[in-house]
Amino acid sequence: MDKRTQILAATEQLIATRGLDKVSMQQVATQAQVAAGTIYRYFNDKEDLLRQLSVHLMMQCATHIQQGVKDEPTLKDQFERLWRNTWTMMLQRDHLLLSRDQFDALPRDDQSQTQQEREAFSDLYQVFQSGKQQRRFKPLEDEILITLGLEPAFCLARKQVRGVITLDSYAIADAIHACWDAISLH
Repeated sequence: MDKRTQILAATEQLIATRGLDKVSMQQVATQAQVAAGTIYRYFNDKEDLLRQLSVHLMMQCATHIQQGVKDEPTLKDQFERLWRNTWTMMLQRDHLLLSRDQFDALPRDDQSQTQQEREAFSDLYQVFQSGKQQRRFKPLEDEILITLGLEPAFCLARKQVRGVITLDSYAIADAIHACWDAISLH
């Protein structure tokens, strides 16, 4: 792992365990096992570090969530792959899941970051746009369809990690089907 990635990973872990407001640059340096001055070779200040962490996490999520989506033959299979990838990613990165509100609070350059998100998640957006073009999905804005279709994977994974629920493969399939129904035209 290069030093920049090491610093980002340490920052992510600290935010997840301590909270965004309680993380100092010195704590990041200690967690990353680098000198405090090393951080400033890669980041201007704490806000720059947090902004770059936000982009870094978004890119990681995009990679995980979209993995194999283009290989699926049907729109429904693509949607299911997106849902399962989201579920799996969140279970494997439970520290991210448990502190999602912290990560949502990271500083954003809204206009630039919105464009980056659209590009990073282009395969995901393509699935939802194809669904609307094929008149299989409700004619809602992409963000609404994505929220109705995939947000339950985040919420259910959060509950599973916390021990509130335990979903087996049948319950997961039922949840995917329910999300599909929520966005599909009938």
